[in-house]
Amino acid sequence: MKERGMFDTVGKDLSAGLVVFLVALPLCLGISLASGAPLFSGLIAGVIGGLVVSWASGSSLSVSGPAAGLTVIVLNGITQLGTFEAFLLAVVICGIMQIILGFLKAGIIGLYFPSSVIKGMLAAIGLILILKQIPHFLGADEDFLGDMDFFQRDGRNTFSEITYAFSNRLQVGSLIVGIVSLSIMILWEKPFIQKIKAFKLVPGALIAVLVSIGLNLLFQDSFPVLTIANTHLVQLPDISGPASLLNELRFPDWSAITNPAVWVVGATLAIVASLESLLSLEAVDKLDPHKRRSPNNRELKAQGIGNMLSGLIGGIPVTAVIVRSSANVNAGGESRLASFFHGVFLLLSILFLTNFLRLVPLAALAAVLLMVGFKLTKPVLYKTQWKLGLGQFLPFIITIVAILFSDLLKGISIGLVVGVFYILKANYKSPYFFKRETHDGQEKIHIKLSENVSFLNKASVALTLDHLPENSEVIIDGSHSTYIDYDVLEAIENFKTVAHEKDIRLTLRDIPSVATVSMH
Repeated sequence: MKERGMFDTVGKDLSAGLVVFLVALPLCLGISLASGAPLFSGLIAGVIGGLVVSWASGSSLSVSGPAAGLTVIVLNGITQLGTFEAFLLAVVICGIMQIILGFLKAGIIGLYFPSSVIKGMLAAIGLILILKQIPHFLGADEDFLGDMDFFQRDGRNTFSEITYAFSNRLQVGSLIVGIVSLSIMILWEKPFIQKIKAFKLVPGALIAVLVSIGLNLLFQDSFPVLTIANTHLVQLPDISGPASLLNELRFPDWSAITNPAVWVVGATLAIVASLESLLSLEAVDKLDPHKRRSPNNRELKAQGIGNMLSGLIGGIPVTAVIVRSSANVNAGGESRLASFFHGVFLLLSILFLTNFLRLVPLAALAAVLLMVGFKLTKPVLYKTQWKLGLGQFLPFIITIVAILFSDLLKGISIGLVVGVFYILKANYKSPYFFKRETHDGQEKIHIKLSENVSFLNKASVALTLDHLPENSEVIIDGSHSTYIDYDVLEAIENFKTVAHEKDIRLTLRDIPSVATVSMH
């Protein structure tokens, strides 16, 4: 069977790229606003993520751009360095460091995140998207659309913001637009709609956005009281063409290269942005219907190239972003062309469509993100994790709660600690096969080590040996092992020297000596 080429899926990718663009546009603006950076810098980062990183990356579905998880670091970095131009130099340094990390093969760290923690991250982001979009859905748009933190700058939190929106800021026009937009997207996915070939080619999100614009224009003409205020529409900087675009570009202050603080900010950005990218990459690989594996080290290099370019022309840092990536998967994206198209749409919108895009209600975009959020945190996911047992369910649910009440990286760290605990517990239980027999009052114990015995198994092996009964015959068998860690061998060697004190007759089979291993 002939393997499909990338351009065989151009129709699906074009459609998905359009949906991702609709999600990414307000996020780029909102994140740059929250970061204390010029609005235009977020758009530059989004364009670089789409046009450049999509091709440099080895991922088929990952989408890169400015990330909400970096807003605090960017805000503090700009404040600490004094000028945005000095911060841009830190972004360039961040990119160079990421490229070096890629060549050092540091991307392997992404393989060590437990599956339950990654699934918990996806479910948590789904819940956060739902909770965070409700105020925008209702017309309360005081916080930027990409805000993902529990505690907000206005003193409220994720839950109190919803209460506030219902009691004080409810905009009936926005609510109507939000409900209609959400209904269109739900209806668009029904089988009887998808049977119509023409409808399959057009994303429901685009129809929802176009209808939302039409509704608001209708409100203006016929029901002025329902008209959505300009503050609840997409806000774009005034770019009238390529010439004015060039005037908006900012460049690094190279004279700050000797400032140690610039290097510290650059290194901080490199570490956090790399972790966030690797986490997003693992997550999107789990969402990929074709279960493709993305090369982690190549991703670090791609993000490094993206950050170098973004910093050089006035953009804030980029990472692989799970919100945009999951929107891409849910919209039917098949290859990196979808991410590339989203970058093309971002660039075209900046150059030629600003007046049109200023008509788009944020309530319609909130409806798009509500759909993305629900697909990430479907009830069946929780049921599946529960059936896998506490070893999978607890890291999963603790990751969700921790991310929900803090932020992405803190939540992942907490979930990772719980996940590692269960990994250690599993290793503690299963480094060997234990067989115990009694013949004529003589106890015979056969300990057959497993194929791979790592340092994580040391505690289990040492405790087992310590509790072997006196006056017994013990065989420790390594004939089926391809690898036995030095620490485990040392524990066996230590037991060998004291076994006679408990009248234990010890036989070692295919167990290398510590001295032999240390020589190698």
